[in-house]
Amino acid sequence: MFDRLKNAFSSLLEGISTKSISERDLESYLWEFQVALLECDVALTVAEEFVSRLKSALLGRKVSRFEDISPLVEETFRSLLREGLTSADILSLVASKKPFVIMFVGINGTGKTTTIAKVGKYLMDKGLKVVFSCSDTFRAGSEEQLDVHAKRLGIKVIKHRYGADPAAVAYDAISYARSNQIDVVLIDTAGRMQTDRGLMDELQKIYRVAKPDLTIFVGDSLTGNDALQQAQEFNKFVPLDGVILTKVDADSKGGAAISISNIIKKPIFFLGTGQGYDDLIAFDPEWVIKNILSKTNKN
Repeated sequence: MFDRLKNAFSSLLEGISTKSISERDLESYLWEFQVALLECDVALTVAEEFVSRLKSALLGRKVSRFEDISPLVEETFRSLLREGLTSADILSLVASKKPFVIMFVGINGTGKTTTIAKVGKYLMDKGLKVVFSCSDTFRAGSEEQLDVHAKRLGIKVIKHRYGADPAAVAYDAISYARSNQIDVVLIDTAGRMQTDRGLMDELQKIYRVAKPDLTIFVGDSLTGNDALQQAQEFNKFVPLDGVILTKVDADSKGGAAISISNIIKKPIFFLGTGQGYDDLIAFDPEWVIKNILSKTNKN
């Protein structure tokens, strides 16, 4: 996991660990590191910021020609990652209100509906009662897909016919939750392209009617900067409160998590690590940092 990002940083450390490195050499290694970050799907602005801060840290220390600067570079990079990667405890948020409404957005193919099922099981395992709202009345098979998950997990699903008003489905699900002492409502929405204005208008209507306590963008980590661009575009139509990244187990690059967290300034709640209902881990920045720096981490 994140192998290419690990290798990029390891290559930087290996290059600068020589005690006879010159300032010109340092510039060259940092440039190569920036290119490697871009190849790992780290957004350009984030890659430039990382390299600029690394360079400033080294120049600020006035490192001598014969000093091993790799520990300083490693600690600076660790700090940069810590600054940019943020998380949030969804359980503490859910406990603040009943029913607590969570709306999920994203495009087709990211694993959004399966992720909703995973979050539903996660909450149930913590002793909470959950209801699904099938507010995707657009895509053929969407209701059946959510139904299958609901039956396997023993979760009630509220749905209407295909073509019905998705906002009305969300409204009914929230009403059902209030009447039946349900703790959390999870709203599935149509997996729309962020460029489809008609569907985005519909998404805004769901948001106005449901008044979600959290709006979560579900993105595919394998799509790298595409996931970042999608999140930015969705955020223009409905304010995002956080992110869930899927398929992280197959992500050898690691740039999506770094880019999204740094640029949209929202926490990552979970990482999807497989197809099973338990393949969902609460996001821990230190876990990500440890994975990226594992080849050099001595703790």
